Amino acid sequence: MKKYLLLTAAALCAASFLPAQTQRNLIEIKGGQKPVMAVPDFRGSGDAQKFMDTFNAALFGDLQSSGQFQMAAKTVMPLRIPQQPADFKPPVDGRSQGIWLTDWSSPPVSANYLAFGYTAVQNGQLVLFGWLYDVHQPDLRNAQAIGKVYLGSLNDAGARSVADQFAADILARFGATGLAGTKIYFVSDRTGHKEIWSMDYDGSNQKQITDYRAITTFPVVSPDGSRLAFTTYLHGRPEIFVHSLVSGRRLPFYNQNASMNAASDFTPDSQHLLFYSTASGGVSQIYECDLDGGNLRRITATRSIEVEPKLNPKGSSYVFVSGRGGFPQLYLMNTDGLDASRLTTGEGEAVNPSWNPDGIHIAFAWTRGFEPGNYNIFIMDAGTREFQQLTHGAGRNENPNWAPDGVHLVYSSRQGHTNQIWTMLADGTGQRQLTTQGNNEKPVWGKVAN
Repeated sequence: MKKYLLLTAAALCAASFLPAQTQRNLIEIKGGQKPVMAVPDFRGSGDAQKFMDTFNAALFGDLQSSGQFQMAAKTVMPLRIPQQPADFKPPVDGRSQGIWLTDWSSPPVSANYLAFGYTAVQNGQLVLFGWLYDVHQPDLRNAQAIGKVYLGSLNDAGARSVADQFAADILARFGATGLAGTKIYFVSDRTGHKEIWSMDYDGSNQKQITDYRAITTFPVVSPDGSRLAFTTYLHGRPEIFVHSLVSGRRLPFYNQNASMNAASDFTPDSQHLLFYSTASGGVSQIYECDLDGGNLRRITATRSIEVEPKLNPKGSSYVFVSGRGGFPQLYLMNTDGLDASRLTTGEGEAVNPSWNPDGIHIAFAWTRGFEPGNYNIFIMDAGTREFQQLTHGAGRNENPNWAPDGVHLVYSSRQGHTNQIWTMLADGTGQRQLTTQGNNEKPVWGKVAN
C-alpha cells in the first residue's frame, strides 16, 4: 500500500482477464457493414501540386482513422479520376461515354461513396474544391452529398488544414466527428528525464512540453484544451503544476501543505481541478479547487486511500479508485461525496478510470484473473456494470483515455522492454502504435483550444 500512496506505476495502473466468451460490444463499432469510401489522390494546379502529398495523406488518414469506413484500396481504382462534376459522362444507350458513377460502385472498387476534387492557388491561398458523391445513385443530381470550397495557407500546414476540414464535413454526414484538431499528451523519458510531450492523433508532430528535468508525470488536459495540469517532483515531493496550452507559460497554482498533491481531472466546464492529496494529514483523499488552487473543497473523508477522481462529463457523479475494500477498485459516488458504491467485482486491482464523453461508459485497467502487474484494458457501462475486455495478453496495458470523439482510446502498452503509446477503437480493434523513442506512458487525449 505504501507504493500505492507514493504514486508508483503499480499503484495507478491495472488490467484484467475474462473467461473466453462471446460478448456484445458495449460501444457499437460498425463491423462488416461499414460503407466503402473511395478517396483517390487529388491533384493540384500550378504551385498547389507541391502540397498534394501532404493533402492526400491527411485526407485519407483522417477518414481511415475515424473507424467509420472501409477504405477502398487505391490499387483497384479506375485510371481515370474525376476532378469535378463535369468530368462525369452518363452512358448513352448503355455505352460508356467516359467517367461514370458505376466505375466506382461496381467491382473491383465496390464503393458506396467517392470523395474527389482538386486544388488551385487563388490570391496567394490554397483553394480546395471538394465533393462527396453517393455513387449508388442513378444520376449526378441525387449523387452529390457535399460540394464545397475550402481555403488554406499555401504550405503543408494549409494543405493539411483543408484536408481536415473536408474530412470533418464528410464525417459529419455520417453523424461522426474526426480526430483532427485533437492532441495526445503523454509522459516520455527520451531526453533522460520524464517530461510531458504532445503529439497529433496519428503520432506525428511529437513535441516536448515541459523541461523540469525531474519526474514530471500524470498529465490531465482541460476539456476546452486551454490548460494542462500534471504532477512533478521538481521540489522533491509530488506537486501540481498548471501550464497554459495557449501561451505555453506556467500558471499560478497553490499546492496544499502536504506530502503529496496530484492532479487528476478538470471539471467539464474547465473551471475547476480535481486532485488527491494528503493535506488532511492521513492517507490520500479527494479534493476540488479553483484553477489557481484556491477555494479548496474536500470531497472524501475516509481512512482509506482515495485517488484518481474523474467527474462524469454530464456532471452527475465521480468515478474514483479506493482501497477501502483492500485492493484498489473502482467506485462511483455522488458529487457531494456520498453514496459511494463499488463498480468492479473486488477481484484483482482496478484503476485508471476514464469517462467516455457519453457519460455512460468508463475505460479502465484491471488485473482481474492475473498475477499483479499483468494489466489489460476494459470498458464498463456504469449503469449496468456490464464490462468488456479490449486487450488480451499483449503486454502490460494501462492508462486508457478516451478521445473527444468517444470512439477511440489511447493507452500505454509494454510489449517487450519499453512502454509505448497506442490507440484503438472502442471495440479493441484497429490497434496502432504511435511512439517508438524511449519509454512513453500515461497518455491523455484532448481538444486543441480555439
